[in-house]
Amino acid sequence: MGSWRMRRITPAQIIILGFLFIILSGAVLLMLPISSKDGTFTPFLDCLFTATSATCVTGLVVFDTYTHWSFFGQSVILLLIQIGGLGVITTALAIALFTKRKIGFRERFVMQESISAPQVSGIVRLTSFILKATFVLELLGAIVLAIQFLPEYGFRKGLWFSIFHSVSAFCNAGFDLMGHRGEYSSLVTYVGNPIVTGTIMFLIVAGGLGFFVWKDIKEKKWRVHTYRLQTKIVVLTTFLLLLLPAIYFFFYEFNQPQWADLSTKERILASMFQSVTPRTAGFNSVDYAAMQSSSILISICLMLIGGSPGSTAGGFKTTTLAMLVLCIRSVIQKKESIQGFGRRIPPEVLRSGVSIFTLYIVLFLTGGTIISCIDGVSLSSALFESASAIGTVGLTVGITRDLSDISHIILILLMYFGRVGGLTMIYAVTAGHMPSPAQLPQEKITVG
Repeated sequence: MGSWRMRRITPAQIIILGFLFIILSGAVLLMLPISSKDGTFTPFLDCLFTATSATCVTGLVVFDTYTHWSFFGQSVILLLIQIGGLGVITTALAIALFTKRKIGFRERFVMQESISAPQVSGIVRLTSFILKATFVLELLGAIVLAIQFLPEYGFRKGLWFSIFHSVSAFCNAGFDLMGHRGEYSSLVTYVGNPIVTGTIMFLIVAGGLGFFVWKDIKEKKWRVHTYRLQTKIVVLTTFLLLLLPAIYFFFYEFNQPQWADLSTKERILASMFQSVTPRTAGFNSVDYAAMQSSSILISICLMLIGGSPGSTAGGFKTTTLAMLVLCIRSVIQKKESIQGFGRRIPPEVLRSGVSIFTLYIVLFLTGGTIISCIDGVSLSSALFESASAIGTVGLTVGITRDLSDISHIILILLMYFGRVGGLTMIYAVTAGHMPSPAQLPQEKITVG
């Protein structure tokens, strides 16, 4: 009977239950006295919030990671970040590969759903590539960060800082250990340091591009014309989302009086960093509470967009944005299909994209409005917090730890939805609902 029930569970349900199990396990571990520096129990809701933020690679915190959590607690958080970044199913498959256990078709199918792979064929090889790429990039990031951290903090502490921040950056988590310089300070003291900020930016972008893109680039090298359509769209959209906000931040935001003490070098690095980190990373090298309202709005948009499919990043994804833009272009040009780079995009992709985009916007607005009403904070601050949660970013204007328990629960739900993914959640909820065999009569309505 139990086996029958397991077979009835869909891949989407396995994914959301897997994440839930990891989050609850992490919360229990963080509750233990060994996880806190003062050796006392941490309230369950605070632990649940932290575990959700780590597993969903968000970075929102109610306690400063360095000052509150012990080495054991920090290790639990890092493990949750790594599992959440790779994905629960990818991690499980990695263990199976390591132990040389046979991987059946069902496991391959679940893995395909987990990372949005185009086909089941070759899924084990793809998983192996993902694991190797993750290890190499995180190791490379840790080595470069060690150049700065080892002389600054000594070997033991510097090594731990290098590993922790490299994994956190690549997984787009945004957790940091810079609380010794000031609680919740993130990377503000390194705003003009190219080794730290440059490495963190590289890892964020690498993690946010997606493993399919990296595999495509690895196989086809510089033969750009042979890239898959998704790779072309992801690379172009990512480039524009990095370039245009950086130009805005440099010429407008960091020309404001509150940033007068920044040098030209610091302004350049800060502009680049602030265009990268809202793409679901969560680190900050300047105080977001001091930014202009227009910069806050741009950051909210970047947080909602996020990274690319099959990556460690959240958001409704760059491909969804690109598909919506191409759809608008097709309407303007009066074309019957959505086209890009000499290819036609199927209508079902548009339906999925519009559904995901709408879900994110509705939940973002609903969550922010409720938080604003409950806690009496400004709507802009509440919406920033809501966007940060559902986009699994982790940036804040400084209100996270002061919110009520209800608002924290809302943020937990938004983080969970943002990491699991809109389509996965829909498929899990609607499992067992058979489509109607009949089609209703068609009738047009006027729009616009």
